[in-house]
Amino acid sequence: MPAPLTRAWRPDWPCPVGQVWGTFKRGMTDPTYRVRQGVHWRAMNTAEGPATLAVQPLDAGGSVTARAWGPGAERVLETLPALLGGADDPSGFRPLHPLVAELHRRRPHWRIARTASVWDALVPVVIEQKVTGEEATYGIRSLLARHGPPEPGPGAELGLRTVPAPGEVRMIPSWEWLAMHIDPARSRTLLAAAAVAASLERVLPADLSRADARLRSVPGIGVWTSAEVRARALGDADAVSFGDYNIARDIGWALIGQDLDDAGLAELLEPYRPHRLRVQRLVTMAGLHRPRRGPRLAPRTHLPTGGRHT
Repeated sequence: MPAPLTRAWRPDWPCPVGQVWGTFKRGMTDPTYRVRQGVHWRAMNTAEGPATLAVQPLDAGGSVTARAWGPGAERVLETLPALLGGADDPSGFRPLHPLVAELHRRRPHWRIARTASVWDALVPVVIEQKVTGEEATYGIRSLLARHGPPEPGPGAELGLRTVPAPGEVRMIPSWEWLAMHIDPARSRTLLAAAAVAASLERVLPADLSRADARLRSVPGIGVWTSAEVRARALGDADAVSFGDYNIARDIGWALIGQDLDDAGLAELLEPYRPHRLRVQRLVTMAGLHRPRRGPRLAPRTHLPTGGRHT
């Protein structure tokens, strides 16, 4: 096995890797993320190709140690600070509500991280459109099991797989999408995004002010998907998940004791601009949500609908 490239990075804050990367992990058996003996392993795509990244959290000297294998190894180590939230600047965030202040006090070192590629963020988010979490997890894992290549280096032994490249996604036949419980609306969106993936990778990080409009120009990508992709791929601290089935209601219940719609959520979070996502993430990371009184959305086996807008 080829020797890994390595990097030691000393962040200027006590970087809690597990907290920072927690929002990227989709369940205990996420094929893109493993934690073994305190080391965080990630499967990532880069412009140069896939990479396996292993990160050892802060040592006694305050350094993070990273190892990387594969064609994208040099790129992921180069961008390691941003991948771990080092490009995020929370200094202007003012927790105006007592609950927000308490949640922020509990996680003072949490930062908004970025993915190594826009594509890695976009694919799972599109699969999560309009379905339950269970259905989304099944679709993501099915796609990676069938089409996600094993990771380079020790990543393969750990069962890590990357999101299949745009060219591979474009070759998947329609019947196979249905076998993965990914309906035509979502598969069409993935195909449309795959056709312009290189442009998205180039344009979005270079011009954050136009990222939302550029993403929403792709057929099938709406306000919710754009926000989720910008939050994960670009570290956009203001990218609120409007259009989510639960987000507005849960934040409203947590902060003012009543359900809200998107318009009400926008009004409630306006004083936090440009840090509105921080409020959303602090509430969701704390597991706060309104009591679930009605029946849960049931998974559908064909053309599922439900959880979120596009």
